[in-house]
Amino acid sequence: MIKAYKIQLKPNNKQQINLFQNVGVARWAYNWTLAKQQENYKNGGKFISEFELQKQLTQLKLTDEFKWINNYSRQTVVQAIKDACQAYKRFFKGLSGFPKFKSKKSTKQSFYSRYDKIRFTETHVRLEKIGWIKLAERNRIPVNFKYSNPRVKFDGLNWWLTVGVEFEPAQDNTPYSEPIGIDLGVKDLAVVSTGEKFKNINKSKKVKKLEKKLKRLQRKASKKYEKGKEGNRYRKTKNIIKLEHFIRKTHQRLKNIRMNYIHQITTKLVKTKPEYVVMEDLNVSGMIKNHKLAKSVQEQTLKEFRRQMEYKCEWNGIRLIIADRYYPSSKMCSECGYILEKLSLSTREWVCPKCGTLHDRDLNASINLRNYPKSA
Repeated sequence: MIKAYKIQLKPNNKQQINLFQNVGVARWAYNWTLAKQQENYKNGGKFISEFELQKQLTQLKLTDEFKWINNYSRQTVVQAIKDACQAYKRFFKGLSGFPKFKSKKSTKQSFYSRYDKIRFTETHVRLEKIGWIKLAERNRIPVNFKYSNPRVKFDGLNWWLTVGVEFEPAQDNTPYSEPIGIDLGVKDLAVVSTGEKFKNINKSKKVKKLEKKLKRLQRKASKKYEKGKEGNRYRKTKNIIKLEHFIRKTHQRLKNIRMNYIHQITTKLVKTKPEYVVMEDLNVSGMIKNHKLAKSVQEQTLKEFRRQMEYKCEWNGIRLIIADRYYPSSKMCSECGYILEKLSLSTREWVCPKCGTLHDRDLNASINLRNYPKSA
């Protein structure tokens, strides 16, 4: 079993320059591969294999113009070529959009580091041709294990390392508890069939205060952009750069609060070790099309909740069942099985016309989800 870890790096100034140079090399190799594939396609040629591109790059490195590539890890360049080829293949299979050239201005920048050369101690990590870099947390990554797919990323503020660690699955003989159903929503993030409710973190004072601060900073930056406008171009002053930095930090803070909250909930649910967990297959992209709900749905990060439940259930040997998208969990009475014809989103409680039971919309949905395997 492979567990993925993400940890913040604390590089010094010299190491930061080196990391940015590696990002630049990976970006150059990715763009070079895409350009080669596009040129070949326009000329009526077939897909160029990764092996062929690597041979061309080896010849290119012998020239004076491109011998600087030898100063960096070969695997960083090779993996960038593989990533570009994979993106190109995915487009022709209809799995994704046409791959775009990577820009230097993009805040999301990354490169691959050789997996068999990476070393960890309690406080540092050693990357090939970069050296030992301090970690933000002690004892976060297990030492002396098999590592896979290490990626170094820059998010516009901090450097991060993601790496897979290979474990032997541990045997847990703890008996299973009662199965649970989880209903995700906008009013409350999650309602569990046991009656437990997890509130919407975006309605908390802390988040509202940060969102107010973010709006204030954005308005301030907008005014400064207008003042520094030169024709059709905007001139970036030191004040604007500083404001952009504060805006990124506030965005990051909001994202961290939301992610941490979801991690706390999903971990708490999995630790009860239910026999199985049932969740509904929400059409999030469809929900976002509703302009009145779009912002609230995006802030709830419902897809992230499901993603975390998927891998945490797998780690703990718990069966996760995804109910059919058209399963009427909210409209069905959990007592007698009667199904309402219509139920608007604004209706939070309803009475069953058949048995007279008063239902809380979300709790009723979670109970029906728990019973889904029996009805399927």
